[in-house]
Amino acid sequence: MNRNVTLTGLALLGLSLPIFAQHPGQASYNAKCAMCHGADGAGNTPVGKAMKLRSLKSPEDVKATDAELFRDTKAGVGKMHGYAGKLTDAQIQEVVAYIRSLQE
Repeated sequence: MNRNVTLTGLALLGLSLPIFAQHPGQASYNAKCAMCHGADGAGNTPVGKAMKLRSLKSPEDVKATDAELFRDTKAGVGKMHGYAGKLTDAQIQEVVAYIRSLQE
C-alpha cells in the first residue's frame, strides 16, 4: 500500500512540473542577438536604443521572408555585423524560426 501511494505521488509530481522545452534557436538568439534586440525582440536594450534598432515585431520584419531574415542575419545589415562563420546555416535558420515565434 505504501508503495502505491509513493508511486502515485511521484506520478502526480511529474505531471505537475512544467515542461521547459526551449526553442531550438533560442540559445543562439540569446547568445548572439538578445544583447541588442532584447529577449523579446523589441530592441529595448541600451545597445538597441543607441543603434536605433526597430523591433523585430515591426511590420517590416514581420512581412520579411525567412530568406530575407536569413540573409540579413548571415551577412549583416546596417550597423549589425553578420554571423557568417560564427553561426552555421542551420543555426541561423533556427534563429529565424525563433524570431518568428517572438513575432506571434
